[in-house]
Amino acid sequence: MAGKDIVIMSQEELKRISVIHKAIDKQFTQAEAAGVLGLTDRQIRRIIERVSIEGDKGIIHRSRGRPSHNATPDSIKRKVINFCKEKYSGFGPTLASEKLFEINKTCISRETLRQWLKRENLPYRDRKKRPHRQWRERKHHFGQMTQMDGSHHDWFEGRGPECVFMAHIDDATGNPFGRFYPYEGTIPAMDCLKRYIKRYGMPLSIYLDKHTTYKSNGKPSIEDELNNTTPLSQFERACEELGIQVIHANSPQAKGRIERLFNTFQDRLIKEMRLRKISSISQANKFLEYYLPLYAKRFNVQPARDSDLHRPCPNGIELNKILCVRTERALRNDFTIAHNGKLYQILDNLRAERVTVEENVNGSIRLRHKDTTLRFKIITTRPKKEPVKKAYEFKPRTVSQPYDHPWRIEGRTHYQQYQQKEKAAQAEKELLLTTT
Repeated sequence: MAGKDIVIMSQEELKRISVIHKAIDKQFTQAEAAGVLGLTDRQIRRIIERVSIEGDKGIIHRSRGRPSHNATPDSIKRKVINFCKEKYSGFGPTLASEKLFEINKTCISRETLRQWLKRENLPYRDRKKRPHRQWRERKHHFGQMTQMDGSHHDWFEGRGPECVFMAHIDDATGNPFGRFYPYEGTIPAMDCLKRYIKRYGMPLSIYLDKHTTYKSNGKPSIEDELNNTTPLSQFERACEELGIQVIHANSPQAKGRIERLFNTFQDRLIKEMRLRKISSISQANKFLEYYLPLYAKRFNVQPARDSDLHRPCPNGIELNKILCVRTERALRNDFTIAHNGKLYQILDNLRAERVTVEENVNGSIRLRHKDTTLRFKIITTRPKKEPVKKAYEFKPRTVSQPYDHPWRIEGRTHYQQYQQKEKAAQAEKELLLTTT
């Protein structure tokens, strides 16, 4: 059978099997694997035993596709939701669960009811939380989490153009990586991540702020509401396809490691570039290839565990097809699309209403429909339409004569005589009818 040995896994399961294989190869202990995956030691031993016997498909949960034995019946759920909409409108989940048990003899936990109210978008008064911050321990493994951000600063001290320093810093070791770009946006962020992946591999997670590049602020579409999902930015979509977890910080203090790196570079790096009279982005990026390893050698810290959790890019995955800006455009009847003020002529015979435009980090454009790459050419000049000359339309000249003109007087005289004759003929007809 053709697909007999094909195992379909989610990105979470692919990350889990990568850690399990490292635990099987004794690269780190089972307890460390449990800490990385958030599982117990006993569950790790079960998974290792199952993978050793069944192979990679042993990582798949055996209850996949089966209904839960502890699921609440839909009839009870609808009954409880109707109570919360009508009788207990505005009740919080704790009070509503108490009243459901006290009055309606229905036992529903507070947390279950809270999730139901959230899915149904039923409003209730929530407790106002006070902001609280506390020290967070570093991650234990290199590649377990990186912090990423962009720093707007006068990096060349007036010697060159304004630019942004896009940087990654590993949370466990403090290892920095970054490049200079003209602006902070989706394309620079994807290019920086692409270079990071080629250098170290794919991290398990990225810690970001809520800049519009990294988090979409658009309203959910009807499809998103039906699927109970939130709209994703282009960067979030690319990370999701790569299996990289995106974590958004609620304050600059939460990602203090990258902020402190920027403060250090705004002092040390600027002075280093001043000594070398660097005044362009290309010169600065070339200098970073020399400067960053020296900085890492001096300031990096030893991680709590020696294992590297960066994952290599899987075979068959092209980063250029994922790390790009995708936009849908309507296909016109003449097989052309408009994008960013330009016209593109599709050379393939295609039956579709919309085409996906992919803007790569290197500035190139690719057109796709589903999984098919389309051939196209750019229409540089549009043909000018010549104005259509209307044929001459002959209009007869109308002459208006005055009321006392002889023609009009004569015409009125003939008309009056004609009316008198008609009246005389009508009188004769009536006379003949009465006599007969």
